[in-house]
Amino acid sequence: MSLRSNGRSWSVMLVGMLAMACSTASTAQANYLPPWNPPPSGGVSFAVPPFDAIADLHGDMVDPQLTVFFAGNQFMVVHDLVEAFKQHYPQYQRIYVETLPPGILVRQIETGSLVMGNLRIALKPDIFTNGKGSIADLQKQHEWFADTADYARNPLAILVAKGNPRHIEGLKDLGRSDVRVSMPNPRWEGIAKQIEASYRKVGGDALDHTIMDSKVKNGSTYLTRIHHRESPLRVLQGESDAAPVWSTEAYFQQQILHRPVETVAIPADQNVMATYTAARMKDAPHAQAAKDFLAFMTSSQAQAIYHKYGFQPPQS
Repeated sequence: MSLRSNGRSWSVMLVGMLAMACSTASTAQANYLPPWNPPPSGGVSFAVPPFDAIADLHGDMVDPQLTVFFAGNQFMVVHDLVEAFKQHYPQYQRIYVETLPPGILVRQIETGSLVMGNLRIALKPDIFTNGKGSIADLQKQHEWFADTADYARNPLAILVAKGNPRHIEGLKDLGRSDVRVSMPNPRWEGIAKQIEASYRKVGGDALDHTIMDSKVKNGSTYLTRIHHRESPLRVLQGESDAAPVWSTEAYFQQQILHRPVETVAIPADQNVMATYTAARMKDAPHAQAAKDFLAFMTSSQAQAIYHKYGFQPPQS
């Protein structure tokens, strides 16, 4: 074989090796992408992350026997929770759940439908869950709810890449110019207001302004477009250095999925504790199913599932 042909062979081999490396890297990165819950059995599974992967619609959309709108980023709990509910109440097998941002879910209830791409979903919820304060505010405004029950609590934490390369020690460090922050969007995320309250506890209005105004304008603070489950992905993919999240999101990525991330704890005097409340809609299309699911949310079986994913029990 001539040197020229040999060189050509090496070039072809090198191109092939690079293609394989890129493919491997792409596959490894894709492993971080949703959906994380196992898909329903049967049918054709179609998901092409990141181009076509619906992570926040769960279960049976056609003629459901129960529809639940979960605000509060509890996507990691949904599969186990719904399966346990089905076993406890075998009369309900077609269940549809959404885990979209709370502000989006409220707008969906107000307008009567959700549009995703070419799909229109016009299902009314039987149960709506959100932060306790938000549920109380919505009840004052709309009187939507027939009954409520607190079922879990959750503090904040800071998620960083494994090894903490930017040496993030606390919320104050998120104001540094060399730290890229992923932040829930205040337009539709209640958690954003609570994180901002923590910023002000640590560094006053100046820190909050730096992170939520100056750094947003210069691009070093990213405001999520879907909801705060974007933040762990951005840290994993090297697009953000730190992300204030609910502690359960950090727990899920680190302890359940074993991703290369770490958690920086926020001291109690700088932290906030969210209480999650489930509310039964007055106009629930499936009234008895709604009553049964609300009761199930405070049962020992449901509480064990929430504990598995790092949630704290509600105050008695």
